[in-house]
Amino acid sequence: MKRLPVVLFLAWLSLLFYSSIWLFMSGFLLMRIELNNQSSCAEPPPPGVPKTLQPDQAPCWFPLKFQKAVIVIIDALKYDFAKYDPENTDPKPFQNKLEVIHHLTQTQPLHARLYPFRADPPTTTMQRIKGVTTGSLPTFVDVGSNFASYAIQEDNLIHQLVQNGKKVVFMGDDTWDGLFPKKFYKSYFFPSFNVKDLHTVDDGIFRHLYPTVDGGDWDVLIAHFLGVDHCGHKHGPDHPETAKKLAQMNDMIRSLIEHLDDSTLLVVAGDHGMTDTGDHGGDSEKEVNAALFLYSKAPLFGGQLETDPDAVPQVNLVPTLALLLGIPIPYSNLGAVMGDLFHSVHSEASAYQINAQQVDRFLHSYSLAAGDLPAEKLRHLKDLFSSVTEEYERLMSTWSESAALSESDASLQKLVRRQQRYLVEARAVCMESWARFHPLRMIAGCTILSLCCLLCYLVSAAGPSLNVTYKYFLGLPACWSLGTALLLSLGVWTSVLDLDSVSLCFWVSLASLLSFFYYFRKRSCIKNKPRSRSSSLLLSMPSVVLFFRCCSLFSDSFVVAEGEVAPYLLTFLLTVTVAKLHWDGRLTLPIFTPIGSETLKPTLSPSYKREAPRLLGLLLVLTVCVRLSGVFHSCREETPDCQPSPLLAPLASVQDAQIKNLWYMVCVVFLCVIVYLLRKWLQHYGNLNSSSPVVLYVRWGFPLVAMGISCFWALSCGTDDSLTKLQDFTRLALVTFPRVIYALTCLGLLLVIWNPVTVFTKKSRDSDADNTVTTYHGTPGSEAELLHVIPQIYRKMQRNLKNRLQQGTEEKEGKKTAAVEAFGLGSVYSAAMVVTLTLLALVLLMLHSERLTPSFFLLLLEAGLVLYIHSHVANLRSSPDGAELFLVPWYAVTAWTLAATQGFYTTGHQPVFPAIHWNAAFVGFQDGHNNSIVLPAMLVAANTFSSHILFSAGSVLLLLWPFLCEAPIARRKKPKAEPRDGKTRRMTCQ
Repeated sequence: MKRLPVVLFLAWLSLLFYSSIWLFMSGFLLMRIELNNQSSCAEPPPPGVPKTLQPDQAPCWFPLKFQKAVIVIIDALKYDFAKYDPENTDPKPFQNKLEVIHHLTQTQPLHARLYPFRADPPTTTMQRIKGVTTGSLPTFVDVGSNFASYAIQEDNLIHQLVQNGKKVVFMGDDTWDGLFPKKFYKSYFFPSFNVKDLHTVDDGIFRHLYPTVDGGDWDVLIAHFLGVDHCGHKHGPDHPETAKKLAQMNDMIRSLIEHLDDSTLLVVAGDHGMTDTGDHGGDSEKEVNAALFLYSKAPLFGGQLETDPDAVPQVNLVPTLALLLGIPIPYSNLGAVMGDLFHSVHSEASAYQINAQQVDRFLHSYSLAAGDLPAEKLRHLKDLFSSVTEEYERLMSTWSESAALSESDASLQKLVRRQQRYLVEARAVCMESWARFHPLRMIAGCTILSLCCLLCYLVSAAGPSLNVTYKYFLGLPACWSLGTALLLSLGVWTSVLDLDSVSLCFWVSLASLLSFFYYFRKRSCIKNKPRSRSSSLLLSMPSVVLFFRCCSLFSDSFVVAEGEVAPYLLTFLLTVTVAKLHWDGRLTLPIFTPIGSETLKPTLSPSYKREAPRLLGLLLVLTVCVRLSGVFHSCREETPDCQPSPLLAPLASVQDAQIKNLWYMVCVVFLCVIVYLLRKWLQHYGNLNSSSPVVLYVRWGFPLVAMGISCFWALSCGTDDSLTKLQDFTRLALVTFPRVIYALTCLGLLLVIWNPVTVFTKKSRDSDADNTVTTYHGTPGSEAELLHVIPQIYRKMQRNLKNRLQQGTEEKEGKKTAAVEAFGLGSVYSAAMVVTLTLLALVLLMLHSERLTPSFFLLLLEAGLVLYIHSHVANLRSSPDGAELFLVPWYAVTAWTLAATQGFYTTGHQPVFPAIHWNAAFVGFQDGHNNSIVLPAMLVAANTFSSHILFSAGSVLLLLWPFLCEAPIARRKKPKAEPRDGKTRRMTCQ
């Protein structure tokens, strides 16, 4: 096959894969339309506005109750953090720390109240800021915007405050700067994305908080603290650092209250909660349950609650603050006012009516702009709103004719319940619609993806017999795709067809694939070869395993348990593969050979005596490694009984100094073992004899990388209070060591790319004959080069070694002889890949927690075991000419894929947002990334998909590894090479 057609073929296949993924994602991650409409005081409210309000009392929609407000957002403030339990005599580090909240709610029930504050998923900071300022509901795909905070275009509280002449001062998380650019009267932004930094943002706020409050040049002050959230990410909630930070927040609230007057409202809120590991982003109960504390020195509530208040949705804070501060409710708000903040039922009914009219206006505008809200439910909501409005106007007209309204209180209370019902149902309709998937697009994406997988299977099955030509496999599918696109575009242009871009992409991709399958079958690219029953069964087993693996993705229970399913399928597939070898006669049973005419003497087949115990031993070790890797497991929110492994937490969270030191030594030992095994493997196959740059790098570069990682761990696992005198030096070292390791890794990869061959050849004597051996540099250009370069060198070696046997005779005759010694010949290609994968593994290991080093060791060991099992199976199944060694069977590819999936879970990951290791973004970048999201996104992605990166980059070893055991020439006893520098090296080309 020529290079250019193959490259174009792979590019076309990749384009189809990406198209199928885009089709699926367009139906899975739906987005809602954002309206740019804005509420205004100049615009009269809709009919039904309370007639009790006089123009001088209500310059806007509702009379303001507070002149000023201080909004304190404590990031990741769980409800459990704020709730105080006096009966708890042995509290955890995060319990009973906010004592001031408990004291105020108990001693001043009409002035202070604590609510469970329920967030809407995804529980990421940017989406929660958007929710508590706009009152809208984010869709699931909005979580991607957490890395790039674009200015909010929807109407929001900040815009309404500024539009109505309020001076808004902000201090804290710089995420607000991207969401509300140039909106604040004064602002003090501090870098927020470094989750390992516990104090920079909070200390910056403390420098400005009290002077600003006392200065009085403000109307609304917003302070966003991040220390609690970063403590959770770095140490977890059950850690002394979390207790210190919560105690600091307790002192802050107590001091802040002393600086407030009677006309100021204090709001203390958490934007989301956190899991037991300190993460957030999903929709588990621990992540969505935050805390909301309201306080005012003036009476704030109409009566004392007898029981704990119900949970308040976060969007409900938006209309409540808007009406209390005398500004319009943001246009796109879907929240409902908190009725218990309005003293009388009459005021409460008026507030709910304004809120309902605002929501009705938004639903009407949104239904005209988008068609994703169900028409029947919209009609139901419209009828409910009309009846509520009529009843409200009737009651208000009755109140205007009577001086007393005591007899109407019961009617107003019923009206309030109906208003609440309308607001709750309206929010539920929008939430259900915006979380709804598009099944047809998802099916279309799965269809294209399945056809792409079938195409890969057919092409791989064809193997060398596939003749990729421009005409049949590139030109004709391209023509069919272009023709289909033009035909459908013409139909859309003439209004005959009603297709969007997603549907057009599906039909074009489908036409391209079907045309390929047609011409593939027509030209009969796969040569039909008779296969035995056992061989067919062996080939079908990977297909069965792969089929069940794909089917499991459509089952919720199997997706949740994927971490247990993948290791089982891996061990099952390899065990069945080895069993089929025995069934196929490759591993023969003991046979009896007659000796003379006396008795039968039992003998064993040599291959059975050698290979059967090896394969069984490799399978046993692989099973043990798989079981041990399961110790490093994370948990999903769907499995409440599951307890995440404590080994996932970094060493910095370990409080016992002796245990921390012991674990540090264990991690360093495993790191050294990885480097040691690499050197022993290369030494075993004779790849460390030359003085090439790659060999020198392996000798000296890898120990330097391991030493740098060990020093980085030693500094990062210390507590924040340790080495206070050397804090600047420690901060510099935490940046320097990872960057030096990045540089050394790049240097090693460049050396491998420049000259990957580690074969060492030397000629012991001069010769007149042309016996020069030239090692191959670079990657093979074709299969012929890959097939003949090793045998060619071997034949020259064989000829020269034969000459050495005749050395004595030839020297007597006066002839010169020559002998060529080659070291590392059998691993001429695989050695470079092993060096590359080890480099990648060390860098990816540094991006993880230190205590995951044993997991990475087991991961690399599993990969080696899978390769050795595959090499033994491939050599047993190969024909005498060794041609089948160049065909990678499907069982090996499937096992390699399952091992990558299993490695994803055993390195502490889960396919959920709370399991993302955000700390990886700051390995080597303690001070942040200067508002750049590309590099941190790459680091987080490398951490998350480390297992898939390693196995994808190492997939070529499935082709190269069998040659470590046997070269594609005659099987004969290995010639022994002479020792070099007093050490014996093995020539692995047999």
